[in-house]
Amino acid sequence: MIELLHDMSLLPIAGILLALLTVSLVLYFVTARRYQSSESVANSYDQWTEDGILEFYWGEHIHLGHYGSPPRRKDFLVAKSDFVHEMVRWGGLDQLPSGTTVLDVGCGIGGSSRILARDYGFAVTGITISPQQVKRAQQLTPADVSAKFLVDDAMALSFPDANFDVVWSIEAGPHMPDKAVFAKELMRVLKPGGILVVADWNQRDARQVPLNFWEKPVMQQLLDQWSHPEFASIEGFSELLEATGLVAGSVTTADWTEQTLPSWLDSIWQGIARPAGLVKFGPAGLIKSLREVPTLLLMRLAFGAGLCRFGMFRAIRR
Repeated sequence: MIELLHDMSLLPIAGILLALLTVSLVLYFVTARRYQSSESVANSYDQWTEDGILEFYWGEHIHLGHYGSPPRRKDFLVAKSDFVHEMVRWGGLDQLPSGTTVLDVGCGIGGSSRILARDYGFAVTGITISPQQVKRAQQLTPADVSAKFLVDDAMALSFPDANFDVVWSIEAGPHMPDKAVFAKELMRVLKPGGILVVADWNQRDARQVPLNFWEKPVMQQLLDQWSHPEFASIEGFSELLEATGLVAGSVTTADWTEQTLPSWLDSIWQGIARPAGLVKFGPAGLIKSLREVPTLLLMRLAFGAGLCRFGMFRAIRR
């Protein structure tokens, strides 16, 4: 009887969640999207930065979190900052001296850049294609933190060859229309002996296991919804890095899908656990947020089912 009453007490919550999911699906299908150009990427990030919704729920790190292996329960925002420290250790950057120059490609609003500068003493330059992200990153960065931010295109970096000790990038690759050009630019601006460390969303290598009947439409939706022209595979992007002729030896890779997987549902939970956002952003903000729920669920499906993988890449410039 107690269990029955407990179950009944959950019915109103379940009803509300079902209603919100229904609304999100309607919004999803009514406002269809399709990748257009790098300009559409910049405009999208400009809008999210201006209204502040993404920063409110995701904090200063516009990337997934690290929950350990095996994953354990962790605060969403803590997991994001933990990701940066785990990536530093995995890349061997914690062995580098203070003053090491770092280029953060696709820096967002500067969360990773600030950690690299503040906690490790690096001199960081963050670049993004979004002017509003640069503006917000500058606002969030104290004067005594050695991090500066510029508008720049990762497909045609404005820096000279062999300019940085470290090139760092988190989840920027899917936005790049030509992965070979992206790989070449990352390696080009790296000094000889310098370290490239990249974390990215990747598709399973279709050369090994072709996409099946349900995976193809799901992948197309993931590309269209968040301005992604293409996902590389871990194997494919490693080959592109080595094809630049600038890599000493071979590229080191790892799969962090397990460690990052809880992020997708946690990001949805933020909207439920933090109702202050409804007051802060109003009905328009609620509608915009609900519009993203189906894509987040598709991401969880894709990464959980092996269609997508979270790839880590480390290379040394010869």
